[in-house]
Amino acid sequence: MNQEITVTETPAQPVDQFPHFTVLLSSTRRGARLARLLTEAQLRHWGLPTETASQLVAELAANAATHGRVPGRDFRLMLYVIGGTLRIEVTDTRGDRLPVLQHPEGTAESGRGLLLVDALADRWGVAEDRFPRKTVWAELCFSRPEPAPTGPSAGGGLLVKDLGEKEPDQAPPFPPVGQHRGAAHSGG
Repeated sequence: MNQEITVTETPAQPVDQFPHFTVLLSSTRRGARLARLLTEAQLRHWGLPTETASQLVAELAANAATHGRVPGRDFRLMLYVIGGTLRIEVTDTRGDRLPVLQHPEGTAESGRGLLLVDALADRWGVAEDRFPRKTVWAELCFSRPEPAPTGPSAGGGLLVKDLGEKEPDQAPPFPPVGQHRGAAHSGG
């Protein structure tokens, strides 16, 4: 069975626009794997680190394909960047099955995915959408590389801003959406 994949990306944007990427994928293991691969490619295109974000997408997409699967319905992956925050959203069509952070026994073969999301994401949560949908989201804070100054005093290379700095026109991090399930932490 062939399925058409729709990818929407805003082309080269002015500095005041927010980069975003969205795609509908089949609720299968193949769709979950493709979500991770597309995330890696998109983040490389944006010049952002890929490892942590692709692990988060792998977990969220696998959950959507496993626990949020309704035959014949796709899940949506959305990535966008505002300021120094990457927001990952995975929307599926099983709004009746909200994810719950659990601590499985040591011999359990599954049930650790949200523990990984909780450990890797700076913030994460669940937003109940129009029935029957739900969106599980995760945020990563990062320091975006800026072009080096040009001219005779330029030192070359890229400058990286400290996360503590905030430009006056920089958008704030996203507010919590829906029910917040994960505890914020300073790691990432």
